[in-house]
Amino acid sequence: MPDRLLAVRAADGDEDSFAVLVRRHSRPLLALAYCMLGSVQDAEDAVQDAFVSAWRRLPEYHHRAEFHTWMYRITVNRCLTLRSRRPPPLPLDAVPEPAAADAWSTPELTAEQAAAAAALARALGELEAGQRACWVLCEVRGLPYKEIAEVTHTNEQTVRGRLYRARRSLQEAMTPWR
Repeated sequence: MPDRLLAVRAADGDEDSFAVLVRRHSRPLLALAYCMLGSVQDAEDAVQDAFVSAWRRLPEYHHRAEFHTWMYRITVNRCLTLRSRRPPPLPLDAVPEPAAADAWSTPELTAEQAAAAAALARALGELEAGQRACWVLCEVRGLPYKEIAEVTHTNEQTVRGRLYRARRSLQEAMTPWR
């Protein structure tokens, strides 16, 4: 059943229809929130809050944007709010060890990959919130510029500028790993 119909039914109080929307969109929203917040717990909280907000605001949803775009917008806003209220990040040695490597990896390769991943996570964390949101929506979620502009309440030119600055910053940060 299309999201649009499920959203209409959910707006009329159909909890089962809303449950389908939650199941359908939870995974990509969690991935988005995790990329923006860097914490599984914070990502889960942000997505849960986003769905609670969506449930309350469904009668206001007029289908001007696709349901997933609307949910991305709510989730990004929640993530930005959480980021502005959170204490400074933990030092790098507090980051958990990566999962075990496959049988074909060497310890050196595994260590290099872990260090590169940590460098990328650190570089992403240092991006300005708007740049990070645009980068995650484009590079991780694969959204087109127009949809990113809708999600971030900006225009396509602003999205392009933020992406340019984010990519340049990430390129500079990752130069040693090339």
